[in-house]
Amino acid sequence: MGTFNRRTGLAAAGLAAVVAVTSLSPAAATAGCDAALDGLLERATVVDLQAAMHTRRLSSEQVTRGYLLRIERLNPRLNAVVRVNPDAVAMARRSDAQRRAHGARGPLEGIPVLLKENMNTADRQGTTAGAKALLDAKPAADAFLVARLRAAGAVILGKANQSEWSNFRGSDLPDGWSAVGGQTHNPYVLDRSPAGSSSGSAVSAAAGLAAVAIGTDTDGSVVYPAAVTSTVGIRPTLGLVSRGGVVPITGRHDTPGPIARTVTDAALTLWALQGVDPADPDTATAAGTLPGDPRTVLNRDALRGKRIGLWREGHAGVDADVDRVFDAAVRQLRDLGATVVEGADVPDIQDVANEHMLPAVLTEFKHDLNAYLAATPGTHPKNLRELIDYYDRNPDGFDHVLFDMADKTDGDLTAPAYRAHREATTSAARRAIDDVLARYRLDAIVTPTSLPAPVIGRERDSAPFAKTTTHSAAAGYPHVTVPAGYSANGLPLGLSFLGTRFTDARLIGFAYAYEQATHARRTPHYLPTTR
Repeated sequence: MGTFNRRTGLAAAGLAAVVAVTSLSPAAATAGCDAALDGLLERATVVDLQAAMHTRRLSSEQVTRGYLLRIERLNPRLNAVVRVNPDAVAMARRSDAQRRAHGARGPLEGIPVLLKENMNTADRQGTTAGAKALLDAKPAADAFLVARLRAAGAVILGKANQSEWSNFRGSDLPDGWSAVGGQTHNPYVLDRSPAGSSSGSAVSAAAGLAAVAIGTDTDGSVVYPAAVTSTVGIRPTLGLVSRGGVVPITGRHDTPGPIARTVTDAALTLWALQGVDPADPDTATAAGTLPGDPRTVLNRDALRGKRIGLWREGHAGVDADVDRVFDAAVRQLRDLGATVVEGADVPDIQDVANEHMLPAVLTEFKHDLNAYLAATPGTHPKNLRELIDYYDRNPDGFDHVLFDMADKTDGDLTAPAYRAHREATTSAARRAIDDVLARYRLDAIVTPTSLPAPVIGRERDSAPFAKTTTHSAAAGYPHVTVPAGYSANGLPLGLSFLGTRFTDARLIGFAYAYEQATHARRTPHYLPTTR
């Protein structure tokens, strides 16, 4: 990450990159954006932007206005941003004043960040989870993670579109579609799926509509969109980032996580998000599991001497491009000094998922959503039953079968039957990963993250890869995806690093070493189709 200024704690390594890209004229400084700045924002890292702001070559206000102009220009094609924050420029000005008077509060000082539409903000933005049923909801307080971002000096740029209700409403909604935001499009090929449910967050990061974005992951909702948009996605260990103030599916799987164009940016964001929230007991358990300084994690030699298992079963032989990119990744891991271990296939737990996980999640959804709706001020359905009635009165062409199934449960998290389902699910998922790690004495497991993005509306074509995320999600374990390459027709492919509980820092280090050796990511070209 380069040399840090001792007073501000800011990285300076990216300054040369900023200077090489742009030298702003006084007119551009007044306007807040010109062609050079726009080009910079398409590629700039958080480190680059911090270096430029620290040396007064850019201000947060200029950067924020530049991203707002990029949203205005690109979002009509992408539909990734639901709304921009009317207070964003004012926040940027306050950050600039903070920097002038006292220095930066941290590496996110003045950095514009987009939030998934399911994260509460106690301002004029609203929080709908993509559903018109919540248009009149008025959260009384910021989500805990939003408060953490504000305290770190980040600029809340706006809200990103998502799959409505985080893909937990019915059986037939396309990934990246919501009644509030419409259909989000993949920036590499516009008729291809952005995956879900953190679709707008991943697309926004990929297209440079913000420096970084925050998504949430229940079962692949960060890592899948990140993989198909050639971005870095981190699903942290459960509890590392608070779920307080986030529209829930289940507190036993849900976790917010960063999506960014580089591992460094994602790591800096994760460090800012983490913290103990008294309203989320899992955060106390996770306290102290990340080192205090992310620089200790971002090591180009992190893979040297490590044992990395290969999970091929169920993924190999499905798609020729996936096989080609994964084989190249394996060669790169060896070149980086890792001992690569074949046969580290994580066993299928689909039988457990069918028998135990779905009943557990349905019960948790009813309990957690009812609690969220009841606690949220405003005019909107106050429980799941009222929400179902709303959709029955306001049909939109899609079903709500998962709502119906959840409503048939008692929503009781103390019931013996529920607790048995949850215990069976979590135990099976943890054993599936931990046994492989122990048997082969592994530091991590790698596997392809997903197939190339299917055409929008055909997301079920990617179902064979759904098992990549289920284990980590049900176990509450970390999962990091990093850009690995592209299909023959230019669709991004990702490489996943999986590990056991609280190995987030280790996995991030591995992803960083791989990223720095490959520099696989390319900027999107917004092709209309590949057909």
